[in-house]
Amino acid sequence: MGFYDDLTHVERKNRRGPGVGRLIMTSVTSAVIGGMVVLLALPTLSNAGYINMVKPSASNVMSNPTANLFATPVSVKVETGTVDAVKKVENAVVGVINIGRTRTNWMNSSTQDVEQGEGSGVIFEKKGGKAHIITNYHVIDQAQKLEIALPTGEKVEAKILGADMYADLAVLEIDGSKVTAVAELGDSSTLQVGEPAIAIGNPLGMKFSRTVTQGIISSLERSMPMDFDENGQDDWELDVLQTDAAINPGNSGGALVNIQGQVIGINTLKISKEGVEGLGFALPINDVKSIVSELMEKGKLERAYLGVQPYDLTNVPRYSWKETLNLPDEVQAGVVIQNEVGKFSPAGEVGLKQYDVIVKMDGKDINTGAQLRKFLTLNKKPGDSVEITYYRDGFKKTATVKLAKTPE
Repeated sequence: MGFYDDLTHVERKNRRGPGVGRLIMTSVTSAVIGGMVVLLALPTLSNAGYINMVKPSASNVMSNPTANLFATPVSVKVETGTVDAVKKVENAVVGVINIGRTRTNWMNSSTQDVEQGEGSGVIFEKKGGKAHIITNYHVIDQAQKLEIALPTGEKVEAKILGADMYADLAVLEIDGSKVTAVAELGDSSTLQVGEPAIAIGNPLGMKFSRTVTQGIISSLERSMPMDFDENGQDDWELDVLQTDAAINPGNSGGALVNIQGQVIGINTLKISKEGVEGLGFALPINDVKSIVSELMEKGKLERAYLGVQPYDLTNVPRYSWKETLNLPDEVQAGVVIQNEVGKFSPAGEVGLKQYDVIVKMDGKDINTGAQLRKFLTLNKKPGDSVEITYYRDGFKKTATVKLAKTPE
């Protein structure tokens, strides 16, 4: 026994003798012949019900090509929800071309039209032979002329019915005779984080017109600070939906759509930083509806006027909080009135003064100038009253102000 344990495999094989080799060859031959007979007989046995043959899956076919012997064609069902949603709204998404004028020669006053930028828009209404389009204010800003590129590729001239820089919205009007589709506006109050979102627009201009990207609703409540005059202080806070559907320059003013093909937002901006992806934002369609109706009726948003120039307390050097403003320690945010208040302005009529620090309006905290403007825009109209809580020389005070119409 110990002798065989020390032998190599070759030496063991040589000690078997010729009879053993012939026996092995005969067994192998018989096994091959038998396997072929069974293989050829499989279909007959299966049809007779003696065995159950399972057809291979597509993945097995890929890994085992011989499985194609008994495979049948595999039909793949395409999910049509997104396809149907896009078909429903895509022909209501148009291109918006911003055209300016430039001098052709510095020696004379002759000018020529020049394209300044391209964006997107959504046709939301067609009546009286006209079609109306929602887009962003920044898409049409400083335009001398506007053209709309229809889905057919044809271009028609547009006029501005109304626009507002702070809300970043504009309403345009075109001849409706060639408009074939109108978008259905949905209800952004019913949205849920995680539900599908489809962006349709013209990223990088008309070369990629009506591009479709898909993602989800990433957040329902985002507030984006906007500094229009680039002075380092926010002028407005834009309430937006967040999505990871790809939004790029040129998508502005386009549609953010739900799986039912309803417009739930107007794409407005994205965060562009190295290493940052999937941070796109859209104006909720319910906010858009209320603003658009006023823009169409009055040409602008009629804001309530207080008569103060707000400056964020957090931008004031900390030593001035005590030395100049005499604020108590519990005050950590608010709005400083930085201008000499006009005697006959709404604020002046109730005695508000320069360096007063506003902290609340109607009991709501006001921490920045952007919040003050936003509160007056969204909650008040000219003629309404507002209760203002403020600090002067270390003392908390209140005043009820009757708001006026913003001067032209």
